Amino acid sequence: MTDKLMILSASDPREIRLVRVPDDYEEHEAYRHVTGLIAAIEEDSPDYTWSDIEPELDANGFETVEFMLGPALD
Repeated sequence: MTDKLMILSASDPREIRLVRVPDDYEEHEAYRHVTGLIAAIEEDSPDYTWSDIEPELDANGFETVEFMLGPALD
C-alpha cells in the first residue's frame, strides 16, 4: 500500500513539515483531525512551537517524515 503523506505548510520554508497519515484516515478526515489538534495546541499555548505539535501528532498516529526541501517552482 502507498503511504499517504501530508505537507504542513509554513510561511518560513524551514518550518515546513511532512507527516505520514495513518492508513485508516481518508484525506478530508486527516486534514480535519490535524487541523483540530493544532488548533487545540494554539488555544492552550499561543507561543507554541513544533516541539509542542509533534508529540500530539505522534500520539494520534501521524508520523513525522524527514525530507529535503527542493528548489522553488515559482
